[in-house]
Amino acid sequence: MSRFAILLGGGLVRTPRLDAQVAGARVIAADSGIRHAASLGVTPELWVGDFDSVPPMLPAHYADIPRKTFPHEKDKTDGELAIADALGLGATSLVLCGAFGGQRADHEFLHLALAVQLAEAGIEVTLTSGSQEGFPLLPGTADFDYEDGTLFSILGFSELFGLSVEGAKWPLRNVEVAFGSSLTISNETRGRLRISLERGRAVLLAHPYPLPEY
Repeated sequence: MSRFAILLGGGLVRTPRLDAQVAGARVIAADSGIRHAASLGVTPELWVGDFDSVPPMLPAHYADIPRKTFPHEKDKTDGELAIADALGLGATSLVLCGAFGGQRADHEFLHLALAVQLAEAGIEVTLTSGSQEGFPLLPGTADFDYEDGTLFSILGFSELFGLSVEGAKWPLRNVEVAFGSSLTISNETRGRLRISLERGRAVLLAHPYPLPEY
C-alpha cells in the first residue's frame, strides 16, 4: 500500500491518532495547506496550487520544495490537484489532513463528496482535522477502534438501505434511512463500533479528540 498525506487548507490539531495516520506517508501540500507541514514535522515532496493563499512568513527551506503552479481560474481545487498528483504517483491510501474547517464550507463539502468518490474507485481515504475524522462508508462492513463515549454521526450521501450499527449507545439493525434524515446524527460508541450497509453511500464522522466548547 502506498499512503500519501495531503495537506489541505482547513484546520488541523496534532494528535497521537493523526501522527500514526501520517507516519511513513509521502506528503503533498495543496497551497495554504503547507502551513501544516511544520506542526506535523513533515516536509512535502511536492507543493501544488495557484498559490493565492500561501501564508506569510514561511520557513526559508520551503522555497526548496518542488512546485506545480496552476492558474487561479481553473476547474479543480488545489486539493483535487494535489490528490490527482498523489494518485499519479501510485497512491492507494490517502490521509486528507485539514479536510475540515477553514474559511470555505464549499471545500469542506467537496472533500467529503470526493472521499466517497475515491472510495468507490478503490482508494482508502481518511479525512481528518486531528480533532475529528471521517471515513467513507460503502456497501459492506467496517470496524472502528474508538474509545467508549466517542461522538459520531453517519452522514448519508444517498438513501441508505440495510444500515446496521453495533457498539453504539443507540444501535441500529437493518434500517432504511431517508436522504436528509437526522436519524444517524449524534450517536456515541459503546465498545467496538461496527457499521454495515447493504446499499447507499455515506461518511462516518467521528470526534476522537473533541475541541472544548466556549
